[in-house]
Amino acid sequence: MPQAAVSTAVVKCTFGMAPSSLNALPVTRVTIEGKPAATIMDMAPGVNIPPFGMCTSLSNPTVAAATAAALGVLTPMPCVPVSSGPWAPGSPQVLIGKKPALVSGSMCICAWGGVIEMAFPGTVRTTIG
Repeated sequence: MPQAAVSTAVVKCTFGMAPSSLNALPVTRVTIEGKPAATIMDMAPGVNIPPFGMCTSLSNPTVAAATAAALGVLTPMPCVPVSSGPWAPGSPQVLIGKKPALVSGSMCICAWGGVIEMAFPGTVRTTIG
């Protein structure tokens, strides 16, 4: 059974160099294990999904430019995630504020080609079935 995801869930990007913490805002007033519950719509860059340190994707224009300036040597640049859609899959049975709950195993795609996934959902006791 997947675990419920909450604010402070640890997320990582395939092109990021450091993990980050998901920030689910308490707008729905639903908490799980004392933390704001996350939905599949908690995907706003900078608000819900903070940067992942440095980005290594050549699809990212700043990385491509820096790499070209370094004569082809991959040059990571600061990460600015650009999510291209909601997290998927969410919970098919549990809605939070009329939106599917975010669960472990959900992924989000970055416009620079990275896959953002949950390393730890932030909960240890709550499963969503």
